[in-house]
Amino acid sequence: MTASTQTTAPTAASSAAPTLARGLEGVIAGQTAICSVEQGALIYRGYEIHDLAQHATFEEVAFLLLEGHKPSESELKRFKDEIVSERALPGPVIEFLKSTRPMLNGGYAVPMDVLRTAVSILGHLDPDCQSVSAEANLLKSKRLLAKIPTIIGHMQNVIDGRPLVAADTGGDPSLSHAANLLYLMSGKKPSDDYARVVDVSLILYAEHDYNASTFTTRVIAGTLSDMHGAVCGGIAALKGPLHGGANEAAMEMLKEIMNDVGEAGIGTAKVDEWMQRAFDTKRKLMGFGHRVYKNGDHRAPILHSLGRAVAESDTSNPGGHAAIKWFKLGEQVQKIMLEKKKIHPNVDFPCGLTYFTMGIPVPQYTPIFVASRITGWCAHIMEQHGDNRLIRPIAQYTGPALKKWTV
Repeated sequence: MTASTQTTAPTAASSAAPTLARGLEGVIAGQTAICSVEQGALIYRGYEIHDLAQHATFEEVAFLLLEGHKPSESELKRFKDEIVSERALPGPVIEFLKSTRPMLNGGYAVPMDVLRTAVSILGHLDPDCQSVSAEANLLKSKRLLAKIPTIIGHMQNVIDGRPLVAADTGGDPSLSHAANLLYLMSGKKPSDDYARVVDVSLILYAEHDYNASTFTTRVIAGTLSDMHGAVCGGIAALKGPLHGGANEAAMEMLKEIMNDVGEAGIGTAKVDEWMQRAFDTKRKLMGFGHRVYKNGDHRAPILHSLGRAVAESDTSNPGGHAAIKWFKLGEQVQKIMLEKKKIHPNVDFPCGLTYFTMGIPVPQYTPIFVASRITGWCAHIMEQHGDNRLIRPIAQYTGPALKKWTV
């Protein structure tokens, strides 16, 4: 809603009695020029997701979302140089990450919790943290984009008990954003195939209009709070298994099925029986269905195809060629869900399979989602700050009738 609109007299629609929409389903809560989620297309600032996945790099898509247009060659070089220069983490963040090993390995903290706190610490150290100006917000967006993969990589090294990779530089400046993320996590430079698969996954996850985490960042930004605070709220929202955590939950479900039926059970009635038991007990099966897409998530087949190709061709990684069994199992589960429940997989289902094939630790799936979605979040925070109205819906009261305190 624009500032000029706010001062006009109430329209018939705005003065009508409010209606209840649980979960705000079907409610248009605002306007955005960043993304359009449609039944037949997902569009980032005018560019459709299949086009971007086939022809763009994640850095180009990040520029598109943050700076608002397709970059020229010189603009892209400048943008990449800016990101590379901001990859290294400040000392206090590194020390915090080193301190988290007992918490992470003890199971009472998870990587998303650590990532959220690390971003909060970055806010304390950013000279522009408290400013909500367009210039400061763009600077902070680039810093967060650069540093979040470094947080993830260093965190994985801490979990594994290895020295941090390139702590002084935040990685290898010759590597792309996606390749550097994998390098920071493992200390090994990834193959071109692995780097491209992760690059495409980052493109697919970058933006999705008013999803739960993005809406959270806009609600926080709508109070004129700072970008780091809003991003911490987005991370907390994304952590949940009904949102970003679904990719981890989907893979854990497939591992459970594999443990129950065995590799020999793939393609047999054993999988159908497992699924039927899940249906009978009304178990929620993660990685399926979508609040908006009713005919299938068009991102899912893109990532499924890339992941399966890696599983079929990669013999260098124990999680690679042998992992084709996981795709066969996943495809059988998808078929059963579609035939019996008419529910399609969303992008989280092939994401879990693909990352697992590449040997990426399951608890890091959702943090990698953050490494992508930070672009969409920051774009929305900047858009909210640029044309702000406090987001304040009303609630339908269901409590007791009016009483007197003293009788």
